[in-house]
Amino acid sequence: MRNKVVVAGHACLDITPIFPGGIQASEIGDILKPGKLVTMNGVDIHTGGAVSNTGLAMKLLGADVTLAAKVGDDDFGRIILDSYRKYAADKGVIVDKYGKTSYSVVIAAPGIDRVFLHDPGCNDTFSIEDIKKIDFTDTALFHFGYPPIMKRMYENEGKELVEVMKYVKHQHIATSLDMASVDENSAAGEADWRSILANVLPYVDFFVPSIEETCWMLDRDRYKNISLYIDVDNDIKPIADECLELGAKVVMLKCGAPGIYYRTGNKTQITEISDNLGFDLDGWNDREGFEKSYIPDRVLSGTGAGDTTIAAFLAAVMKGYTFDMCIHLAAAEGASCITEYDALSGVRSLDDLCERIGNGWAKRDSRTQN
Repeated sequence: MRNKVVVAGHACLDITPIFPGGIQASEIGDILKPGKLVTMNGVDIHTGGAVSNTGLAMKLLGADVTLAAKVGDDDFGRIILDSYRKYAADKGVIVDKYGKTSYSVVIAAPGIDRVFLHDPGCNDTFSIEDIKKIDFTDTALFHFGYPPIMKRMYENEGKELVEVMKYVKHQHIATSLDMASVDENSAAGEADWRSILANVLPYVDFFVPSIEETCWMLDRDRYKNISLYIDVDNDIKPIADECLELGAKVVMLKCGAPGIYYRTGNKTQITEISDNLGFDLDGWNDREGFEKSYIPDRVLSGTGAGDTTIAAFLAAVMKGYTFDMCIHLAAAEGASCITEYDALSGVRSLDDLCERIGNGWAKRDSRTQN
């Protein structure tokens, strides 16, 4: 039975300065002002990006995972490789002797949404040729993350990304795709994302981006009205329906603090995924709903919360959990992640999450206020 997972795409080093307790602000300018000295309380340095966050989280959750990413032959690259080696997950990593490793400085000030200072590094050169170097023996699931911050993946209406997903699908492997926020003023912001999604989603089984990312790509007018308040019927459902119409089989839209919206395809589409995974997805077809978030024990940082949400969902899929439990576990892992500064320290096992859910873990009252 095939039971392996390949997680590929964007990898970087996350550098998160830790603000001392007691600091509160409503705007980043309240803290970061020209000429002002801000005394910090240490720094958190961890691997980041979809490959690190989703891939290593799945590894922690018991999945047999191969990581496929590209790093430079530099100090940051060696830190990433050393970290992956601790999990015995470095075999699929390509070292580009002429490239530089991607990094992000994450400004996670209390009370303010995160600000990322990001260098894409050699993620921009990741290509189908790198994917062809991967050993897909016994692989049942392939997850690709963050094409909007990987130059080759969004150029030419996503031609390279389409080739990647098509190459994997032709090997009868189930596919999953996550996106990332797009800077409107960047080259990625000028790309035709509606065309990119129309080209790639026919090759995607599990489409697992955020509502903001997807709405920005498909409906800019609607996007302008969902930042503070999310209306499921008027804002989220039409976007999910369009993703299904474009070819995705299962859509899971992360909606931040309120929770997760899900929409699945018909029985024929779900059967296709089952055939590629090698086991039945009973009860998965024609599902629609909103999973409210669980109330976290504390909130330190949202770094990696979306990625670990996906990791729990996909790990639960691979372990044969019911559809409902896969969604519950996805929401539960996201609530666990934000209790720590990095993506992995808050990860809890699926068994632990099931126990807490079974014991009546409380959820947010509202599903729409963001």
